[in-house]
Amino acid sequence: MEQLFLLVFLALGGSAVAGSVRVISQGNEALVERLGSYNKKLEPGLNFVIPFLDKTVYHETIREKVLDIPPQKCITRDNVGIEVDAVVYWRIVDMEKAWYKVENLQSAMVNLVLTQIRAEMGQLELDQTFTARAQINELLLRDLDISTDPWGVKVTRVELRDIIPSQAVRESMELQMSAERRKRAAILTSEGDRESAVNSARGKAEAQILDAEARQKATILQAEAQQKTIVLQAQAERQQQVLKAQATAEALQIITNTMKTEPGAKEVLQFLLAQNYLEMGTKIGSSDSSKVMFMDPRSIPATLEGMRSIVSDNTGGNSNPLFGGEMPTVNNNRPN
Repeated sequence: MEQLFLLVFLALGGSAVAGSVRVISQGNEALVERLGSYNKKLEPGLNFVIPFLDKTVYHETIREKVLDIPPQKCITRDNVGIEVDAVVYWRIVDMEKAWYKVENLQSAMVNLVLTQIRAEMGQLELDQTFTARAQINELLLRDLDISTDPWGVKVTRVELRDIIPSQAVRESMELQMSAERRKRAAILTSEGDRESAVNSARGKAEAQILDAEARQKATILQAEAQQKTIVLQAQAERQQQVLKAQATAEALQIITNTMKTEPGAKEVLQFLLAQNYLEMGTKIGSSDSSKVMFMDPRSIPATLEGMRSIVSDNTGGNSNPLFGGEMPTVNNNRPN
């Protein structure tokens, strides 16, 4: 009998000891009630409670969790029906509030998020819901964080996943986008035609300017070339005249020296002068633009005699006839 009593005592003692030990994993916390009222919070690790008096009423993680919000129908400010779903990231920061301040925390979170989404979407027009998604996420985060603070919950992030308009609205949007694309294409085409016309006109104007400049430069160069040609011709003629004058002066000097040293040089000079006179008449007669010149044969001896007298006066010599003899008598009487 005593052995049975001992065995019962050991069994009850062992169960009491086992029931007094609570092991909490890292990232979790638990709430303990004693005789129906809150007693303490169990931290991660080994914890002890009083058997039969203490009871673990809530055991939950304090790590961040994801709350998936199902699609919800909303009405925008311009009376367009859309469906919106979202994802909320949150975690428990006060285990006592999360258990005692709200009955069903996750259900309360879902309903609160849906209500806030409807409220925010009702303040925006349809186009704004697509372009202001980041602003909507920030507004939802701020409102949800304030609303869930009494529950010991911290909302860390809110993301709108899909915003889906109704089928009729999508078809209208597609038509609008198609018309917008056609309008942009027409505008781009007209701008391209305008740019092409402007570039073409600009190119023609530049070509005309370049052509005028080229003609101007060509005229200037041609005038400069003609001017240089005239200058060179004038210089060549001047040089030719200078050389001719020098040659004439040298020839006269030679003739003068010869006449001083050679007594018979006067007759030779008279012969040369007469010969040049006759050659001049020949050239005048053979020229294409020559004039008809009438000369009396009776005047030829007088001309020759005048030349001889000029040479004789210049040389200061005697008045011998041409070639050292008497001037021949020319019969001017024509035969009958």
